[in-house]
Formats: sequence, structure tokens, C-alpha cells
Amino acid sequence: MNNRDKFIEQITQGYQSKGESILLGGAILDGEGLNNAHVKIPLKTLNRHGLIAGATGTGKTKTIQVLSEQLSSFGIPVLMMDIKGDFSGIAKEGEEKSFITERHNTINIPYQTASFPVELLSLSEQSGVRLRATVSEFGPVLFSRILDLNDTQAGVVAIIFKYCDDNKMPLLDLKDFKKVINYITEEGKAEITESYGKISTSTTGIILRKIIELEQQGAELFFGEMSFEIDDLMRIDENGKGYVNILRLTDIQDKPKLFSTFMLSLLAEIYQQMPEKGDADQPELVIFIDEAHLIFKEASKVLLEQIETIVKLIRSKGIGIYFITQNPMDVPSGILAQLGLKIQHALRAFTANDRQAIKQTADNYPSSDFYNTSEILTSLGIGEALVTALSEKGTPTPLAATMLRAPMSRMDVLTESEIQEINLKSKLVKKYSENIDRESAYEMLNKKIAVIEEENSKTEETKTTQTRTSTKQEPSTTEVVGKSVLKVLTSATFIRGAFGILSKFLKK
Repeated sequence: MNNRDKFIEQITQGYQSKGESILLGGAILDGEGLNNAHVKIPLKTLNRHGLIAGATGTGKTKTIQVLSEQLSSFGIPVLMMDIKGDFSGIAKEGEEKSFITERHNTINIPYQTASFPVELLSLSEQSGVRLRATVSEFGPVLFSRILDLNDTQAGVVAIIFKYCDDNKMPLLDLKDFKKVINYITEEGKAEITESYGKISTSTTGIILRKIIELEQQGAELFFGEMSFEIDDLMRIDENGKGYVNILRLTDIQDKPKLFSTFMLSLLAEIYQQMPEKGDADQPELVIFIDEAHLIFKEASKVLLEQIETIVKLIRSKGIGIYFITQNPMDVPSGILAQLGLKIQHALRAFTANDRQAIKQTADNYPSSDFYNTSEILTSLGIGEALVTALSEKGTPTPLAATMLRAPMSRMDVLTESEIQEINLKSKLVKKYSENIDRESAYEMLNKKIAVIEEENSKTEETKTTQTRTSTKQEPSTTEVVGKSVLKVLTSATFIRGAFGILSKFLKK
């Protein structure tokens, strides 16, 4: 058996699957795509998470598109966090061109065009389904971690949540939380001290500044009602295709705090609400996080630990998470170790640091008798990638340089009119378009403060009235002195008069 036959046998055996699988493309050997060595990813292992990495322009977005199309075809919903805004074309049929036909003939995979059901989501004022969550839904622990608070400050946040729970004050948005901070620092200081202990004003000041920092990144648009329901990410259309939910994030590239806040709250909410699935035949939902370095770059140590914990646990709920970034080193090692599927597009070596990064990247992949991993990483073409996954038995598959199949949908963005067309037909846009501002902590505390001020005002009026009454009933100092003087003068006059009469009698 020659080297080529050995390679084909290894790929065929390593990527075979008894259940349903995603057909990713055809393996490459010595720069040539093979038509009888298909690279397949078992649906059963897609909840084991993954990484899609590579330099700009190497085809990462198209790889996500291919994966999303096939997931949707199997009735598996997708959530794509689209920061660059170049993923929306999946809603429209593609167009077969000569280079696509040639590629598919090479790897022996039939090509056909198709479109897929899409919902356009938004965290900001962009058109689409508005995503919101309340402060209460975060809870004190997660909210403190997002604000990057120390233990003392997190303790104060816990007291605030407890106070609002005890007094049935909903914490819906950031203005609610800020109002509570102001109240416990000023008007309600005595009440809080008596029931929950003394709180330092310097601590509440730090928390307030952290909230303002979050507001400056547009978080006030995210916190509030009505809250997005996780079930609305799990929809399947009338043709049995899973919805591809595209979260449009083009206007928050420079707001990583808001991005990580949303992502962490979403993952936590999904984990809390989804039932345990165990060893299911396919995932319930697959999440693609584009430009993942934006999350990890700005995240605190505590936030990274929280993300790592959720990534470890959430796969048992049937959720697969896929991080997309330029360099695998952008992903913390603790999270990288949890990723079962790795699709590595080409890397560029312009500097010594680049070459070092390529060597480190190569070390993350299984060794191969057929490739020099460090060399092939720099020679892969557009739409080609190194692939290793998990087999149905949970073991790593052989490393395969792969010529990826082309997307069936449009490889370009939607026009503005096409975006409006999708939004007009969407039931979710109508459902979440209303901005609800029901009575919550902000309004309830304003009423409470008004009552306190009214009571204080009445108390002051009572004191003033009592003072005036007291003033009328009691003689003033001037009057007392005047009466005393008069009394003295009268007595003196009487004495003088008496002595005068007495002297007259004596003279007689």
C-alpha cells in the first residue's frame, strides 16, 4: 500500500460515522484535493465545542456559513454573533460559479444552491429583534463579576438585591440599580444600617462608577424589558430547517464590555433553563462567537473563570459553542482545552513573533505522518484548513488538511431592503419591539422618598408651630426685665413716699 492509499484509509476510517454527520469537505495530500477521502463531523460530537481560526481573508466566515447551513438542514438552530456584518447572505440562495463547480468536482461533493431561515437580532438601535435582559435576571454574583467588583463591593451588591427582594422592588434596568445605590447612601441609610449593616459610601461610589462605565458602552439599551426568551432561539421553520439567528454587532466592536456582558448572561440563562440532555444524537443549539478575542482581551480574571466554567458545563445541555478568532493563542488555555473540533485556516509569518505563534499553534494539533504541521499552516489556500475533531467514541480524529465545500447560500451580505424585508416578516421583531417600563425600584423609591420628604416637612411645620405658640404664652426677656424694673421702681417710690410722710409727722 502506497503513501496515498494509507492516507485515504486513515481519513476514511478516522472520519466515519454511524449516525448523521456534517460533510465538511475533502482531504488534501501533497497539495491535491482527494475525491474519495471526505472529512465528516458527527452531529453527536458538536456539543463538544470548537475553534475556527486563521488570518484575515483565509475563509473563516465561509466555513461558519457551511457549518450553519448543514446544521440548519438537520433542524439544528444556530446563533451567530456577527461582528463584521458579513454573514447575513445565508438568508438568500447562492450562485454557482465556475470556481465553485471546479472545487466540488475535485472533492466529489454535489453542489446545489439553497437559502435558510434567518432572524436578525440586535443589542443596540439597529433594526431587528431587540435583545434585552433585566438586572434581576443576572443575580448578584453574575452582576458583580460583570462589573469586576472585589469581595467587599460584591457583598454590597448582594445586599442591594436582598433589599429589593425583601421590599418587592423589581430591578429591571440600570437606573433602578443606581437609584437604590443613591437611596441606601442618603435617605435610606439608617434603614439599611439597621436591617443589613453599615455600608461605606466609598464602596457604593465605586459601584456607581462601574455602572456608569457600563452605561457608556450602551448597556442601558440591553438592560430592561421585555426579556428575550431562550426558546425563541430554538425555532424550526415549516420545512424542518433550524433558524439561523444572526446577532448584528457591527456597531459595538469598540464596546467589548457590552459584548461580554451579553454573551455571559446568555450562556448563563441557557444553562439555567435548558434540561440535561446527556449523550444526545445531535445538539439543541450551536453558538458561533466571531472575533472572540474581543471578549477575552477585556475580560477580568473572574469573568474568564466564569466563562470557562460555563463552557465546561453547558455541553451537557446539548449546546455547542464555537470561538472564531485569528490566532488560537487569543483563546485562554483553560477554554482551548475544552474545544473538541478545531478548524485552522492559514496563518501568516511576517515576523519572528508570527513564526513563534505558528509553532505554538502546530503543537495544539495531533502529530501526523503525512504533514509537517508548521509548514502546511502557512501554505494553505483560501477555503482550506487543517481539521481535527472528535469521533463518536470521543477520540481525536486524524489531522486532515481539508478543501472545504462552498456555501450553498449567498457569499455576500444582504442589502438594506432585504434586511427590512426579513424584519417585516418576523414575528419576533413585533414581539420584542415594545420597550416596557413598568413600575420598578426607581419609581417605587421615588415615591418612598416623596413620603419621607412630606413627613419631614410636616415635622418641621409642627416644630415651627410649637415654637410660635410657646413664644406667645411665655413672656419675652424684655417683658420680664421691664416688669422687674417697674416693680423695683414702684417699691422705691412707695418707700420714698412713706419715708416722706413719716418725716413730716416727726417734724410736727
